Amino acid sequence: MATPLSAAAILTALRAEGVRVVEVGNWRTHSRNSKGPWGPVNGSIVHHTVTKGTASTVAMCRTGYASLPGPLCHGMIAKDGRVHMVGWGRTNHAGGGDARVLDQVVAESYGSRPAPPTKGNANGSDGNARFYGWECENLGDGKDPWPAAQYDAIVRVQAALCRAHGWTAKSVIGHLEWSADKIDPRGFSMAQLRADVGERLKHPANWNPNDEDEPAPTRPAPTPTKPTAPKPKPYVAPAFPAGLAPGRRTPSARGLQRALKAAGYMAAGIPEADTYGPATQAAVARFHQAHPVYRARGVHYDPAIGPRGWAALHTIAYGGKK
Repeated sequence: MATPLSAAAILTALRAEGVRVVEVGNWRTHSRNSKGPWGPVNGSIVHHTVTKGTASTVAMCRTGYASLPGPLCHGMIAKDGRVHMVGWGRTNHAGGGDARVLDQVVAESYGSRPAPPTKGNANGSDGNARFYGWECENLGDGKDPWPAAQYDAIVRVQAALCRAHGWTAKSVIGHLEWSADKIDPRGFSMAQLRADVGERLKHPANWNPNDEDEPAPTRPAPTPTKPTAPKPKPYVAPAFPAGLAPGRRTPSARGLQRALKAAGYMAAGIPEADTYGPATQAAVARFHQAHPVYRARGVHYDPAIGPRGWAALHTIAYGGKK
């Protein structure tokens, strides 16, 4: 058993646990204390609201309705993970429940869950006096999702209470575990929630599981790019040799013959020689007739080759262009 935390103490506990708190109106003094006791407290009960829309849900939890005046809980945990504090003291959240369950929560003596309750709101023990209450924004149809931010906030809120009072996670139960009349919360397992609260209690209040054991941030590696192939240098033909002319003997005649063969103007089977003879002259003439520059000039048969022709022939033969 424990004395209820003060409004200031619960704020300190929640914020230390990393909970984002929204204070609604006069929540610190808004209560049902005039209708009955609050305390000693023995645990915390998790509910779902069966509503949609944060603003309207906060308003309902704060003011209640005709048959059940507010506040209807201490805090409303929204879809975005913010906890809206709507009251402090006795609130209309738990109603009647099973005294056996209360005994098991006080002793923290049950296994994965308390014994199924056989008492309900009409014939049960006063849970409003003995439990903190937390409504969670959800339709409760088993289809409405529980966002990660909201579930994380539920875990943090329950851990904050347990840490402040020195309780284990077994002091946290669902409304369906307290009253035979109830089914909430629906959409996640209370056993799993207690396991997550228990894990959190193993760490300091400011623990962030997403940061644990992660390496220090490093700059991302640059995106690899394909190496750019170097642009090929333009082919430069060898200098035109002096003395190269039809009918002459010169070693450069062999180079001319090799270029003519490589460019396809001289048969490969013709033996190379230093003589610029008839076969070489005929091959040069074929080159002139086929080359567009010379064809445009009207050159039909020219066996002699000059510096421009020499360079053009070598470019065709060895420069990759033809």
